[in-house]
Amino acid sequence: MVNYPEQIKRFEEELRKTKYNKRTQHHIGLVKAKIARLRERQAVRASSKGKTKGYDVRKTGDGTVIIVGYPSVGKSTLLNKITNANSKVGEYAFTTLDVVPGLMKYKHAKIQILDVPGVIRGAASGTGRGKEVLSVMRSADMALILVDVNYPEHLEFLKKEIYDFSLRLNEKKPFVKIKRTARNGIRIGTTVKLKKLTKETITAILKEFKINNADVLIRDQITADQLIDAIEGNKEYIPAVVVLNKIDTVEPKKIKDVMQKTKADLAVSSEKGVNMDKLKELIFKKLDLMRVYMKEPGKPADMEVPLIIFNGAKIKDVCNKLHKDFVDQFKFARVWGKSAKYDGQKILKLIHKLEDNDVLELRMR
Repeated sequence: MVNYPEQIKRFEEELRKTKYNKRTQHHIGLVKAKIARLRERQAVRASSKGKTKGYDVRKTGDGTVIIVGYPSVGKSTLLNKITNANSKVGEYAFTTLDVVPGLMKYKHAKIQILDVPGVIRGAASGTGRGKEVLSVMRSADMALILVDVNYPEHLEFLKKEIYDFSLRLNEKKPFVKIKRTARNGIRIGTTVKLKKLTKETITAILKEFKINNADVLIRDQITADQLIDAIEGNKEYIPAVVVLNKIDTVEPKKIKDVMQKTKADLAVSSEKGVNMDKLKELIFKKLDLMRVYMKEPGKPADMEVPLIIFNGAKIKDVCNKLHKDFVDQFKFARVWGKSAKYDGQKILKLIHKLEDNDVLELRMR
């Protein structure tokens, strides 16, 4: 039987020893493709032995944020400080044995915050219930990576586990379209001059995945890793923030040094309640939420309580959020604000994109 972990380890060691330059670019791309294929086969073998039970979390509110960190980093204390939750708190590892949700109310938004068991090394391959924890991230709208200021090295371990579980933090999904064909080999079209990949490397990576005939269209600068992601097609792209915790336990200079080293977004003390308001603002901004004020026909708009929705939302998204039948019953809408050409513009299509502080009046059949 093939020893996938051993083969993966051998190829990863080869990558670590190979210095990246133009001469080694092709080789590195191929090695990364081989590692991805081995992990794919390893996952298939693991799934054939029985499906691991995951956590069942019902999403509520205007957005969902998952707190991810090592055991005893202070996730439960943080959750209790910024939400209405009552998560068990202890000074020992693995206090949280299930997903504990809390609701954070901020600027009229109702944001669901999830406290999950701690992530440790090997989580992506199943160590310490890691797969169940990381699977919750796939449906979250944002990740809050919580790191103990005394152990900044944990951040890189966490990032690796998250990456290995096919999650991409703070990355935009590049435009790569791969259409398999019956013949004619691999034909590659690009709208940008690729700097990190050659067409020969692209072809070799595709063939490693048994794709011998395909039309490929690339519209963004991509790396070998991003090409592999596009081939596998199972990646989730979510925004994330890095927050240092327990700053009450170290000197200010240490906080400054670790902030620079980790490029963290914020430093807090969940135990002492330091910077909790700044954290709420950070979460609100990173979720990229906007406000839409609803108006009933013949009445003034409700400018006191806005509807909170993700930036870039269309009228269809508002309809879906308000009622499951509104899309089918939609007749037209009137819009006041930045997205309208003029106040009260009549909009006939659900695909009209709204902007922050727009006023929206829906008319139903």
